[in-house]
Amino acid sequence: MKLDVIKLDGGKAGDIELDAALFGLEPRADILHRVVRWQRNNAQAGTHKVKTRSEVSYSTKKIYRQKGTGGARHGARSAPIFRGGGVYKGPVVRSHGHELTKKFRKLGLRHALSAKMAAGELVIIDEAAAEGKTSVLAKMVKDLGWKRALIIDGSAVNEGFAKAARNIEGLDILPSMGANVYDILKRDTLVITKAGVEALEARLK
Repeated sequence: MKLDVIKLDGGKAGDIELDAALFGLEPRADILHRVVRWQRNNAQAGTHKVKTRSEVSYSTKKIYRQKGTGGARHGARSAPIFRGGGVYKGPVVRSHGHELTKKFRKLGLRHALSAKMAAGELVIIDEAAAEGKTSVLAKMVKDLGWKRALIIDGSAVNEGFAKAARNIEGLDILPSMGANVYDILKRDTLVITKAGVEALEARLK
């Protein structure tokens, strides 16, 4: 399957043959959902914590005598039913991450690339290179119509391009090893350099 290659200034730079095993799959929402959930769960801090009955700062003295009050029997003011008492079965510090096989993660990335291809939201550019001028790159991006775009480069990102793109809202750039399902799906346009295509094909074989 072929796709036109363009330059950042909008000019044509030939075409490229894309691997159907990466860009020609029928996108499956269930696979994409599982990989995105794995990513987001691993990113969750899990630092939420409440104090239990044994941790709140209260005296352990019995608050009133056992019998004769006409009320319920209580041993301490730290019981969960009292204001300021400990929380019963509240959240504790824990990891929300879970395992997902490397094979399945690769499959998810293939389906994400295919989803962008099927939606017509995939753009291949010759290279992502700039002299570090944000204003120049911003004008190019505006002329190309990219509002929320992710650019995937080869094994390394051009330093001048990364510097120029840093202050452009809605534009992100990643090396090929940083390409992931969540970042691809949340952008309106996926832009891959020719070097990025080669690196992704080598990574996802």
